[in-house]
Amino acid sequence: MFTSKKYLNKSTASKLAIYALVVGLFWIKMSYIQSNIFSLKVENANEASILAFNPLSSIFLIFGIGILLAGRKGMLVSYILGSVLLYVNVLFYREYNDFITIPMLNQVANLADLGGSIGTILSLTDALLFVDVLIAAFLLFYLNPERLTRFMPKRREGLIMAVIAIPLFAVNLQWAETERTDLLERTFDRNMLVKYIGLLNYHVYDAVLQGKTEMKKTLADSNELVPVINYLNEDKKADSDNLEGVAEGKNVIALSLESTQTFVVDNTLHGEELTPYFNDLKEEGIYFDNFYHQVKQGRTSDSEFLLANSMYPLNRGAVFFTHSENEYKGLPGLLSDNGYFTNVMHANDKTFWNRNVTYDSLGYDDFFSKEDYTITPEKSYGWGYLDEYFFSDSLDKMEEMDKPFFSKLITLTNHYPFDLPEDKKMIEEGETNSGTLNRYFQTIRYQDEALKQFVEKFKQSEFYDDTILVIYGDHFGISENHQKAMGQYLDKEINDYEQFQLQRVPMLIYGEGIEGQKNHTVGGQVDLRPTITNLLGIEDPNPVQFGHDLMDPDRRQMMITRDGDFANEEYVGIQGVCYDRETGEKVETEDACTEGFEKAQEELEMSDSVIYGDLLRYLDETQMIETEANQQEE
Repeated sequence: MFTSKKYLNKSTASKLAIYALVVGLFWIKMSYIQSNIFSLKVENANEASILAFNPLSSIFLIFGIGILLAGRKGMLVSYILGSVLLYVNVLFYREYNDFITIPMLNQVANLADLGGSIGTILSLTDALLFVDVLIAAFLLFYLNPERLTRFMPKRREGLIMAVIAIPLFAVNLQWAETERTDLLERTFDRNMLVKYIGLLNYHVYDAVLQGKTEMKKTLADSNELVPVINYLNEDKKADSDNLEGVAEGKNVIALSLESTQTFVVDNTLHGEELTPYFNDLKEEGIYFDNFYHQVKQGRTSDSEFLLANSMYPLNRGAVFFTHSENEYKGLPGLLSDNGYFTNVMHANDKTFWNRNVTYDSLGYDDFFSKEDYTITPEKSYGWGYLDEYFFSDSLDKMEEMDKPFFSKLITLTNHYPFDLPEDKKMIEEGETNSGTLNRYFQTIRYQDEALKQFVEKFKQSEFYDDTILVIYGDHFGISENHQKAMGQYLDKEINDYEQFQLQRVPMLIYGEGIEGQKNHTVGGQVDLRPTITNLLGIEDPNPVQFGHDLMDPDRRQMMITRDGDFANEEYVGIQGVCYDRETGEKVETEDACTEGFEKAQEELEMSDSVIYGDLLRYLDETQMIETEANQQEE
């Protein structure tokens, strides 16, 4: 009896030791990844302690579920799946400085075109992130086999572990909210969520959010659109007559420049201009030097959504995938109704970013994709068709189009990982500690030369006098993962304010009848649609637009990012901190940016409600009710 009890105690101790070792092993890995691979900006000892503690609840949860379902095999499977999820986030974070969301999983079709990009973010040392999986397998199945035949975790032990995860998470959340109140309301800031509740808990929370958003469309009704329209009507000023109709009846070429940021404009490398042609061209048109991209996980497709709808993209996933078949009152459909032949030109697969589906919802008449261009190996590199050939072929297609036309061109060459064939490199690489940034200078220089060929050929076309060009960058090319290198190139520290300013992208309106000027208004891609319709003199009946005509001198000067940050005439608000827009100095005045943050949050929530609820399907019904109400008041 004594021997049996002694053995039982020894067996229990051995089992607990195995649990502790396996849990501890995964805990160490999660802590290492969260602290050393992700840039979570831990600011004090309390935050560092929270970051160290937060993996525990999720580890207990996934291991508990694994044991509950399949014993120690289930525990090992949980370990492997957890490791894979961590590593996928590591790869995603390296390129996008963001974490995967469930809607992003719908975009796996894009991976077929990402071969070159994925190759550059893989590292041989990544194999070390899986060494612990072998150690865990050894601990669970091969350490002292005679005793471990008796190490058979019971289902109830798995249930106990899963239950323990609940109070652990409650402690974690309460502790985290000593640093950031209403933490779970800040769904737009995934870095903050991961810092305070941990990566795996973030994914659980993301799944909860996904369930809530899926229900919104089912339960939505027309009443939800009324407050959105009322808000926009209150915020709307009288239409400006500045340059109104100056391009009436003219063709429009909207040229989306891949990964192009404003910092390269009027800047040099090795004593040579990076964008010599654009530097000169912008003097001949209306150039906006405080124009920002407003994209999130959808990148180029998000910039397309902003142009077409003057609404904000989603914080999670890409609208082009998650809500591609919503009813939209898009700019392409509006222009088609006004006699334009609307089309997109992009020498990539039709299905990339789900464009073949979403373009129909936006009202485009045609899509000239990869299959519509004669693409040869000699004219391709990296992501595909080189810009110079794409531009030339696209202009040829425009010659044959019905007039007037609206053509949106999307370039490819200046795309991560920013590779070029040797004979296309017109400038030496940079000399920073980032190969990505060093190569980026070369693809930017090439893009500028391709742009020169395009515009000069365009000037010789028969439709030059009857066409305006709208040229803009679609999103950043160099993420904040390369801040040190950017600091080396720009010769200054890249703090939060400077990183925010690096999100400016070029914006130029060029054409006959448009005089050169520099416009300093603060704006973003959400303002493109009302700006274009004003130039064309087309009345836009869609009241659900968050943008304002960039050329209206009385416009609201405010740009809102998808993260809830903003810039206006006086301030830049970043994650609750207020900066002077001109100097970049922190503003200590209490509440200086409060209104801006509140306005940003309000607009983002309203835009989200329209997309998640597919509320534009009720637009005609809502406007009819409003008309009847106005008639009764009269």
